[in-house]
Amino acid sequence: MDRMREPGSAVSERRAASELPPRPASFEAFFEAEHERLFRALYLVTGNAQEAEELMQDAFVAVWERWDRVSAMDEPTGYLFRSAMNRFRSRLRRASRAARRAAGSDPGGDAFAAADERDAVARALARLPERQRSAIVLTELLGYGSEEAGRILGVKDVTVRSLASQARAALRIHLEDRDE
Repeated sequence: MDRMREPGSAVSERRAASELPPRPASFEAFFEAEHERLFRALYLVTGNAQEAEELMQDAFVAVWERWDRVSAMDEPTGYLFRSAMNRFRSRLRRASRAARRAAGSDPGGDAFAAADERDAVARALARLPERQRSAIVLTELLGYGSEEAGRILGVKDVTVRSLASQARAALRIHLEDRDE
């Protein structure tokens, strides 16, 4: 058996140790090493430089507040990126809730009928598979283009268009069943 492939050999342990990224000496060094990569990743996800900058700053503040624990982690960069993406998802959820509230605020008409309609749409959306629901919410409710929605979901723009089309068809069926 080859010594380099033995799981407990000194050679494989040295190789594994050398593949781990070096631990950052200070928060400042960590920031210098990671801020540009994080900004680029967030810009790809958001499509907006200002939003990417804000998310990056928020994520670095969160890491800085917990630096004593984060610096001791095997992958502090992973924690940083996860923190930034969690903040991004939180913003999307808040925007989605705000859009739903704004879409439901019709000054005239029957308030009870409007509430019933919103409930029916929410129930129909809940019945969709998660990927279809995400695609339709991003493109129809939040107004993202298929390219932007694809970056957010991590799929191609053609996949977003397909998922949104499938979601619209399923919503028509769910909502027509309700009307009968």
